[in-house]
Amino acid sequence: MGLSVRAYARHRGVSHVAVMKAVRAGRIPQEVDGTIDPARADAAWDAQTDPAKRPATVKAPPAAPSAPAMSVTATAPAPLQREAVTAPAPAAAGGGSSFDGGKAAGANFAQARTMHEVAKAQKARIQVQRLKDEVIDRANALAMVFKLARQERDSWVTWPARVAGQMAAEIGIDPHTMQTLLETYVRAHLNELADVKPEFR
Repeated sequence: MGLSVRAYARHRGVSHVAVMKAVRAGRIPQEVDGTIDPARADAAWDAQTDPAKRPATVKAPPAAPSAPAMSVTATAPAPLQREAVTAPAPAAAGGGSSFDGGKAAGANFAQARTMHEVAKAQKARIQVQRLKDEVIDRANALAMVFKLARQERDSWVTWPARVAGQMAAEIGIDPHTMQTLLETYVRAHLNELADVKPEFR
């Protein structure tokens, strides 16, 4: 009868988890009853372990042949130096961790959002500047339209007197008659234009 997994782990100076992994991986044999023959297991373990990685440990002297097999379990446990073999390897230098990656992703998202908000503010400022150039005061616009309409009306009122003589000579009629006709039709046209009311909404 061999040793139990925990008893062999104490004999070997490793954790029982390391022994169970070695059994599942086929590195050490296990008896039919589930126990472990220490001699066979030690030989198999040492044969599959790199000598350069094998820690220098001093094993307890083997029990006397006449002593019961379970007396081996009474020996003091060896230093757990071999447990470092089964410990998970640390992350490679420079590889970072998922936590660091999450922080980096969060920082990148915050920077992108800040840039987006800045771009929106700049766009809004440009639109306001354009509106200031395009929008004018309603009262000023009405005053400007009224001034232009008055100037155009005055120009039309004086136009018959300036062109009547030349037009009368070209068609061979009396200049006074020509001016009177022009003034009549021009004033009628201006009265029609006076009915047009500009709207600024």
